[in-house]
Amino acid sequence: MNVQILHNPRCSKSRATLQVLKDNGVEPEIILYLDTPPDVSQLTAILGKLNMQPRDLMRKGQSEYKEMGLDDVQLSNDQLVAAMVKTPILIERPIVLANDKASIGRPPESVLEIL
Repeated sequence: MNVQILHNPRCSKSRATLQVLKDNGVEPEIILYLDTPPDVSQLTAILGKLNMQPRDLMRKGQSEYKEMGLDDVQLSNDQLVAAMVKTPILIERPIVLANDKASIGRPPESVLEIL
């Protein structure tokens, strides 16, 4: 089984989710998404697997969210996706991908449902 985690090692939820995977015998491919962010097509596919709209996957508490004017309800989904690709700190984390599904590790144990 191919399992990937979009991971930020500075995030406690991301570290906890990685540990949950390892505790369950899963050694995921770790993608440091701040260094290698998903491109538009990858992020769009992730959103589809999560059954989420772009704004739902954004970290609205990040200063960049306000600074970039992303709270403007007139922005299109394409504009929001482009903002997340350009500024990946805006993407909610961690995201685990497995079995052509995706899950956000909040709480960390929730990712086990897609394995």
